[in-house]
Amino acid sequence: MVREKYSEIALQDKATNATSCCGAGSSGTYTIMSDSYTDLPGYHPDADLGLGCGLPTEFANIQEGDTVLDLGSGAGNDCFVARAKTGATGKVIGVDFTPVMVHLARQNAEKLGHNNVEFRQGDIEELPVTDQSIDVVVSNCVLNLVPDKAKVLHEIMRVLRPGGHFSVADVVITGHLPDPLRNAAEMYAGCVSGAMQMPDYLALIEQAGFANIVVQKQKPILIPDNILLDYLQPEALKEFVQSGVGIFSITVYAEKSEVPHAKQSKPKVTLQELALSKPCCEPGSGCC
Repeated sequence: MVREKYSEIALQDKATNATSCCGAGSSGTYTIMSDSYTDLPGYHPDADLGLGCGLPTEFANIQEGDTVLDLGSGAGNDCFVARAKTGATGKVIGVDFTPVMVHLARQNAEKLGHNNVEFRQGDIEELPVTDQSIDVVVSNCVLNLVPDKAKVLHEIMRVLRPGGHFSVADVVITGHLPDPLRNAAEMYAGCVSGAMQMPDYLALIEQAGFANIVVQKQKPILIPDNILLDYLQPEALKEFVQSGVGIFSITVYAEKSEVPHAKQSKPKVTLQELALSKPCCEPGSGCC
């Protein structure tokens, strides 16, 4: 369902997407979450479909020459902004599981002449990326669309080099959504009903083995009543507003340790220690 919805959005321009707060239909919550990229170096309007919920590239501490991976790269917007930071000596890889989005992103890269930006079709739960080959991972409002978020974090850990880091913008909630919102497929594709509780989200990152976890930015997301009324009766809407449930966009930073615990090994044995150790068999037996 998510693939179909975002395939539909990819074929429309940003203005069409923005007219309904959603790229595909009379309701939804896509563009009401997005921040403006207009003044950022590398920004390419044709790649901006207004589908993000933050500016992770601005918080990701990308350096010239870095290799950057964007999860759920869409039409390439964050990749092109990241490329402006890595420069010609760096490399940017975008992964998206929607074929239409990948095709659109490749067209945009061709227009810009960026030969160090590439787009791969794949599932971010099983990234088509080599182990320990990435300096920085970014993602903009995508992890909430993935059923197995722990697996995505495991994949991020796998592809990051020791000392690498990520900056991810995502949607989280505090409190509990009413069942009609939580069960709505449209709200899932719009990144709301798939959102985790904020403490659980941060705990999942820690459990994956990441260090120095920081919430770099947090902003409330206010869904207009006219959209909520597509899912809730007026009385239920009133209860929801009074419940104190919060929907937030957060940008989270975390690092992979320089020496991951899983990589630590026992100290090497010196030649002297080896000479003093007990032989594996008796001298003269011919087995050694």
